[in-house]
Amino acid sequence: MVEYFKLAISKYAEFTGRSRRSEYWYFFLGNMILSIIATMLGVVLGETIGSMLSGLVSLALIVPGIAVGVRRLHDTGRSGWWLLIAIVPLIGAILLLVWFATDSQPGANEYGPNPKTGEAADITSHLVD
Repeated sequence: MVEYFKLAISKYAEFTGRSRRSEYWYFFLGNMILSIIATMLGVVLGETIGSMLSGLVSLALIVPGIAVGVRRLHDTGRSGWWLLIAIVPLIGAILLLVWFATDSQPGANEYGPNPKTGEAADITSHLVD
């Protein structure tokens, strides 16, 4: 679990390529755990410090969260711009949840080789002249 969280953090603002389901979901889990810890520390240390701590954790993890979401969409063969569908209440969140849980697109796609298999298949067939 920790390895996948570190992997997502190491690609802090990398919006190209693909990410496996495990990388996305372990990052999500790590993000939730850190948020819970920050909230609990806030209860112990006081509301002001807790709010600042929670805010710093959220601020530090927002860019890698967006980046891993974009790479996860790439892994399913979708543009990262689909992340904006989250703006649509309920439907957007449900659609993203389904896409984030969808298995990798087999072989290479226009966003790179399959991170699950490491295949670097010929992707020129996807390109249009």
